[in-house]
Amino acid sequence: MRAVLDPNVIISALLNRQGTPARALQAWLDGSYELVVSEALLSELERALAYPKLRRHVEPHEARELVEFLRRGNRLTDDPTEVPSVRSPDPGDDYLIALAEATRAVLVSGDRHLLILRDQLPVFSPAEFVESLLT
Repeated sequence: MRAVLDPNVIISALLNRQGTPARALQAWLDGSYELVVSEALLSELERALAYPKLRRHVEPHEARELVEFLRRGNRLTDDPTEVPSVRSPDPGDDYLIALAEATRAVLVSGDRHLLILRDQLPVFSPAEFVESLLT
């Protein structure tokens, strides 16, 4: 199985290493699925980790190391140029949908703008995704 983790899931995993997003990330490290990333996803992650409210919890060098680890340790995919078949109410999320569609991956997100699309594409909350890996 391939999965695209929304940057919010990765950030949540960093902030609470015992939570469900952390379990989703750990499942990738354990080889339970193939994590798909692109430069756009890594750029959004990098930008978000630079926000002052996150800098209090994640040191700049940790943020850089994480982004580089994800860049090297994954299926780095070209950012799709096609418009996704389903659009998010938040246009800023459309690149995640396009990436998941282009790589035939599920999308894992805590973002309500994406979760409401679950009847149109394979999008899971972190808890649903972790549960699907156990079955």
